Amino acid sequence: MSNTILVVEDDAGLREALIDTLEMSGIECIAANCAEQAMLLLKKEQFSLVVSDVQMGTMSGLDLLRSIKLNHPELPVLMMTAYATIDDAVEAMRLGAIDYMAKPFAPEVLLNMVSRYLPEKAKETDGPIVADPSSIQLLELASRVARSDASVMVLGPSGSGKEVLARYIHDKSNRCDEPFVAINCAAIPENMLEATLFGYEKGAFTGAIQACPGKFEQAQGGTILLDEITEMDLGLQAKLLRVLQEREVERLGGRKTIQLDVRILATSNRDLKEAVSENQFREDLYYRLNVFPLMWRPLNQRPGDIIVLAKHLIERHLSKSKEPMAYLDSGAEKKLLAHSWPGNVRELDNVIQRALILRTGNTINEHAIFIENIAATDFVMTPTSISTQSANQSQANTADKSIEHGPTSSAYYDEKSSLVEPPKQDLLAVDTGSYKDELKDKEHRIILETLARCQGKRKDVAETLGISPRTLRYKLAQMRDLGISLPA
Repeated sequence: MSNTILVVEDDAGLREALIDTLEMSGIECIAANCAEQAMLLLKKEQFSLVVSDVQMGTMSGLDLLRSIKLNHPELPVLMMTAYATIDDAVEAMRLGAIDYMAKPFAPEVLLNMVSRYLPEKAKETDGPIVADPSSIQLLELASRVARSDASVMVLGPSGSGKEVLARYIHDKSNRCDEPFVAINCAAIPENMLEATLFGYEKGAFTGAIQACPGKFEQAQGGTILLDEITEMDLGLQAKLLRVLQEREVERLGGRKTIQLDVRILATSNRDLKEAVSENQFREDLYYRLNVFPLMWRPLNQRPGDIIVLAKHLIERHLSKSKEPMAYLDSGAEKKLLAHSWPGNVRELDNVIQRALILRTGNTINEHAIFIENIAATDFVMTPTSISTQSANQSQANTADKSIEHGPTSSAYYDEKSSLVEPPKQDLLAVDTGSYKDELKDKEHRIILETLARCQGKRKDVAETLGISPRTLRYKLAQMRDLGISLPA
């Protein structure tokens, strides 16, 4: 089943805020502006949870709830209602809603409610798909450490499959029948992460009309995975350390401690010792989590995994779409083995999905293997080239007075280093056609150009772009996942 949420809200501003909050936290969602549109979407798509307003247009949220319970009785529905219509919330619960949120509510309430009721994502495999000797050896080591309750730190580059390895450890442990709860510390905004991890009591903030357990409590008896833990704020790291030491959690706005029986797994795509030396990660937390480190190598350092992974991805995508099986020919396999895979398994997955679109019949040949070679050099200009092009641009501007730089241009460039925008065909992916993708490509180009201008100093880049270092790290991680090479 898809792990997508259907959000039904007729107020455009609130609907956008709900979608932004969920998507920022890595939760897939689709919006409907009325109950009627929601019913059409429910016929076409599969959803794991519906979040709906009560008071809407011709068809109310309660009418939608009745329809869902009639046609999709197993689909959980979370209702939103204003304080003035609390009777509607009572009626919604009577009709089968799993819970309700009273407007106005803080983003933390939305995230905690959704994470509480969103079904656990189904496993796509029975474990990592491996054939390379180094990967087989790593899995043997992982299965041995799984039998203990030791904290494990899984290290490796973005897209290499760290969460899959963490899930494998849980599945091989004595806690395999208990919950496995994963939380991406990089995806959830700092001001929401604490409530998401530790939960909150009634009245802790706006909309907290009832107590709500956090991720640690949801993982009680099982395993919690703190994904990309090095992206966590230092202040929150101190609170996390206390939870790990005392094995108890205190909800926001509460005074009572709750005893925990949870195994801790964590992942990071960074050099932890370097993060500690740069005061970006607490040394005491490092030693608390790094009881047993496992290194998941980049895909190009385990070539034996490439073809078996590609075949597995082909089978997975075709089984989802209920199409006949397709096969790689020798030319396609050679092309896959020749690539360096900077985006690791995520990049391989993208390439395989393209190949299934471009294939002829049931055979995938080398022409169907379309690999984007997006390198930093495609976008970034060295300081020398910047100054040279700046002079050329200055001359061009003198000749053409119609070209003027608006006041916002100084947010990214100074007047002495204006850039001539390279041709669009060099910047946009071949298969990108939407306006949204074009904006994303331009964002990537601006980040790369600013990295070059600031000589790779992340702090200076964040200040120049007007974003927080945390946001910059998250965007850089996304770019690495896409296979974009970043300057050191």
